[in-house]
Amino acid sequence: MIKYLTVFLISMVPLIELRGALPIALGMGLPTLNAYITCIVGNMLPVPIIYFFARKVLIWGADKKYIGKFFTFCLEKGEKAGKKLVAATGRGGLFIALMLFVGIPLPGTGAWTGALGASFLNMGFKSTVVSVSLGVVMAAIIMGGLSALGLHIFGL
Repeated sequence: MIKYLTVFLISMVPLIELRGALPIALGMGLPTLNAYITCIVGNMLPVPIIYFFARKVLIWGADKKYIGKFFTFCLEKGEKAGKKLVAATGRGGLFIALMLFVGIPLPGTGAWTGALGASFLNMGFKSTVVSVSLGVVMAAIIMGGLSALGLHIFGL
């Protein structure tokens, strides 16, 4: 049970997320399906909180003495990136673009960043959750395959 809790909590950590938790789960010897489910649920749990509150927290903190510059930077960067994405894909392409952004397991492209970006783009909540969920599953499949390959190469 402690292994599942560990993997679940690791899945919730920004920047690490499922991309780090799934290889750990498989390396711990957890059954594959259980490892996938635990990591996906753990990675998705923060998404609604990020979607509904992160932008509000950044707006709230933008005029604060010590954190204002950083929060303003984050707001401006998020809005600029959102406008760029909309210009490149159009509003109709946002769902697929967000799914691919979350699904390709590179640093800084996980569910946390995807949910925050969707909130900046005023993407609907349901569309965001479905798109990010599909991206997380896509990342899980990629990371599971890479983890299996790595475990096989090292004889584990």
